[in-house]
Amino acid sequence: MGRTTPTYRDFLGRFEDRCQPFRRALRQEYQPAFDAVFEQANHHADAAGYLNSTDPEFAVLLSVLVAQQRELQTLREEVQN
Repeated sequence: MGRTTPTYRDFLGRFEDRCQPFRRALRQEYQPAFDAVFEQANHHADAAGYLNSTDPEFAVLLSVLVAQQRELQTLREEVQN
């Protein structure tokens, strides 16, 4: 038998597709930032899939927050040095 629950990566692809009208409404200068958000979410897909949340959108937000926090830490370390 096949899986009854779609994978997180499947959800993420569908979620990104659902958000495309929002992306199109953004100014062109902000669209790369939108794309980067989903790229960050994809980078943490293994951890988010392991969460196996009933609300996978929470996992997307958590993935992006972790990526943003790591980027802030890296930038702070560079400024201090």
